[in-house]
Amino acid sequence: MTTSKTRPLVSLCFETDPDFNHNLDRLLTLIAQAPEDAIIVSPEVVLSGFAYDRFVAAAAFTPIALEKLLESVKNRLLIFTAITEKNGHIYNIAYALHKGSILHTQAKTKLFTLGAEHEYFSAGEEGEIKSFNFEGIKIGILICFELRFKQLWQRLEGCDVIAVPAQWGKLRADHFQTLTSALAIMNQCYVIASDAANADTTALSGIITPFGGEIRNSGIDTLTSHYEKRTVESMRRYLNVGIE
Repeated sequence: MTTSKTRPLVSLCFETDPDFNHNLDRLLTLIAQAPEDAIIVSPEVVLSGFAYDRFVAAAAFTPIALEKLLESVKNRLLIFTAITEKNGHIYNIAYALHKGSILHTQAKTKLFTLGAEHEYFSAGEEGEIKSFNFEGIKIGILICFELRFKQLWQRLEGCDVIAVPAQWGKLRADHFQTLTSALAIMNQCYVIASDAANADTTALSGIITPFGGEIRNSGIDTLTSHYEKRTVESMRRYLNVGIE
């Protein structure tokens, strides 16, 4: 039995299908296969991809999928993002689900203009990027392009785990690896990075420790490691840079 001091970590990596229901079924299957108390991070907009040609349909599918995911997650924590309509605007919203409840949400604040995200999504507020508590573990989320903004790293200083759901361009694969590893080292925390396995994305999902040790995807859809509170505490004692 795990406690707040230990927890399985799972990073998912699979191709986004044009069929929304197929993506949901795949996600539900992978959730069911994960340890019953795992922290699971899936790729960005995992249910639909960016689906700009079916944007309204993608937003309408999100509440349907949320209902099923809330039923299936049970004692696990699932972090993912989805195209979501809110107050007449469309956002890319990160959700953290546990035991039938939504523990945390935040809308993507930094939209990737090279991918025309700003033409479709409204941007969230930076104030939404903050840590939340999950059974004694302090968790934060950065969504894909947000990884490039140092002021957002500072907002999550002190987190034990930072989740990075992404659809990161294959041409900048080395940036994704470098930034996710640096985030773990700089913030002395675990980073769970999840990228899609699409033709134009890196498929370099990974789990990085506070000491910088990492595992990366090698063609499998599920990476598994373990969070240990003592590893975070040990790194922060070993090299004290003022992180509480």
